[in-house]
Amino acid sequence: MAPPRREHTRARRAFGQNFLSDPRQVRRLAAVAGIRPGDLVYEVGAGRGTLTGELARRTANLVAYEVDPQVAAGLPELPGVTVRVADFLRAEPPDRPFGVVGNIPYGLTSAVVDWCLRADTLTAATLLTQLEYARKRTGDYGRWTRLTVRTWPLVRWTLAGRIPRSAFRPAPRVDGGILRLERRPAPLVEPPALPAYRSFVETGFTGAGGSLHASLSRRYGDRRVAAAFRAARLATGVPVGLVWPEQWLTLFRLIRPGSVPPPPAAPRPPR
Repeated sequence: MAPPRREHTRARRAFGQNFLSDPRQVRRLAAVAGIRPGDLVYEVGAGRGTLTGELARRTANLVAYEVDPQVAAGLPELPGVTVRVADFLRAEPPDRPFGVVGNIPYGLTSAVVDWCLRADTLTAATLLTQLEYARKRTGDYGRWTRLTVRTWPLVRWTLAGRIPRSAFRPAPRVDGGILRLERRPAPLVEPPALPAYRSFVETGFTGAGGSLHASLSRRYGDRRVAAAFRAARLATGVPVGLVWPEQWLTLFRLIRPGSVPPPPAAPRPPR
């Protein structure tokens, strides 16, 4: 049987836990979070407390989550900091506005992001993830994912920086990316229409027919969809991943039932 500490190390590596050790990058991550004095902040995975201390200098209302009792026992006592030896993913969001900051285990990235998206009182989340994940979700590769497009009316996704792998101990195989999620003060789609928008996006991402135009036409009709594509200046064969979130919003407003169909394209003047 492996010694307890070796088992502990192996478990943390299984979740992709790498501690951010470069003080400059710690300050940079905290600065991106834009914390003001008095803000309520939840930290995901306090670890050894390096980021915890920097966050505590910016707010006197920090709740630091660390699931590992051995690691949590080593956290320093800081004024204004409440340490919770618990799984962040099982936490209940507070009933007041709050932010989330964390150097999260890479293996739990999707689960932490989903938790943040479900928290109605969340104002912003600043998460240190694998660079590839942050780039993928923010359209930095020139393509957009279903999750980003689906949540765009409520949440703005931004790649706020790159952190080299050398800033971590132990060093991971890839660089990190600062992913910023900001809840919009006013939705880009009126709240009663949000379920219809999500259904619209799901339909578009089915891949039926081989293109976004074909997928939408099967449900909403070819003439209406074709007119909306012309109004949005989109080619009918454009792959679904290349359509920007703003273009999705335009298509939804023009295509959804009850909307006014776009006018037909004006005829070209004779040469």
